[in-house]
Amino acid sequence: MNHTRMELTNQRIARITAEHAIVGIDIAKDMHVAQVVDFRGITLAQRALPFPNTQAGFQKLRDWIQAICAKHGKASYLVGMEPTGHYWFNLANMLVEQGVAVMLVNPMTTHRNKENRDNSPSKNDAKDALVIAESVSRGFYSEYEPLSPTYDRLKTLMSDREYWVNQQASLGNRIVRWIDLYFPEFRQVFKEWDGVRALATLRAFPLPQTLRKLTEDEVIKGWQEQGMKRAAGGSGKAKAVQLLQAAALSIGKRGTESEAQRDLKRLVSTYDTTTQVLQEMAEEVEVLLGELPLVGRIRSIQGLGSVAIASIFSYAGDLRHYAHGNQLLRRAGLNLAERTSGRHKGQIKLSKRGDSTLRKHLFLAVLSLVRQHPDFKRWHAHQVARGMTRMKSILKLVGKLCRILVGMVQRGEDYRSPGMAAAA
Repeated sequence: MNHTRMELTNQRIARITAEHAIVGIDIAKDMHVAQVVDFRGITLAQRALPFPNTQAGFQKLRDWIQAICAKHGKASYLVGMEPTGHYWFNLANMLVEQGVAVMLVNPMTTHRNKENRDNSPSKNDAKDALVIAESVSRGFYSEYEPLSPTYDRLKTLMSDREYWVNQQASLGNRIVRWIDLYFPEFRQVFKEWDGVRALATLRAFPLPQTLRKLTEDEVIKGWQEQGMKRAAGGSGKAKAVQLLQAAALSIGKRGTESEAQRDLKRLVSTYDTTTQVLQEMAEEVEVLLGELPLVGRIRSIQGLGSVAIASIFSYAGDLRHYAHGNQLLRRAGLNLAERTSGRHKGQIKLSKRGDSTLRKHLFLAVLSLVRQHPDFKRWHAHQVARGMTRMKSILKLVGKLCRILVGMVQRGEDYRSPGMAAAA
């Protein structure tokens, strides 16, 4: 553990005094379980408290804690829980609204410490609640701070967007499978199956058996009926001829034409709906980004689009809360971890002990910057030329991006190329 991390852990431990009761809660969908310890890890309740995930259950928890605090002379209490799934949000927010400090414990910490007390790998809700409370007492936690309203709305929107993006990708894979099965030559005519003309074709006459009965003009008319403004012209006629020739020689599956056509109609219709949903979400993202004062500054990084910026703010929160880019890297689980003992020097790897969605979007953001931003493109080429693998170069540039983002916010400056800064 480096010096800074040790200091932070010591500060967390020092925060908890003999005046505190520490409540650990094992979160579930319908019934949570709570246990209480003091700052040394001594259990203060003879039995754990199961309580329902309802308003009455939350009040039952509070009454139980206050009774234990009064019995053992504790002036205040902290509540620890694992931030797994989404079942913890309502309880955590209710506690924060009531002025109770909520501490989040990494599920990996609970998993690795569950044998400390009884030297047994057994697992149950009461034991997990106790392990969570003990972890908090030893400083293995981070304090939960609810997002401000705009950041919270943005995170909710981007979380919903993740679902629809996955839906669109899944539907796209199903459509490609359909094409490969019933009209494999389609991909020779249209390089991109989801292009405007390609989708118009799938909607109007997807099966090669249908196309064999049509003329070039009828194909163009079908495209026009699908709303294509540039259905005809020289390129349109050439594409219609190419499509008819491919249909005439198609080896696509036969015998289930009616079922195949109905299946594709459902797939394309749902794909269109999903695409429309994502377009609406993109407009909503722009509105919310307009309410965040930092966005204009971050947009000065050429190639960093709205989705990337919204994703970073959604899963990292307000960048003004970070003192250094390395904290952002740690939040994403992109900090380095090494196993070293005695003469053994282990391999250095990414810790991956952080928000996987933030990690994904930082990675995607750098891929975009390497294609579009001159500085990132130059840095990447230089690192690869020196023998670094492309993947390692990208990951190194993720770290650079995090430091740039936090640095810009901390100094209140727009992005400036290192060359421009040196000239100034």
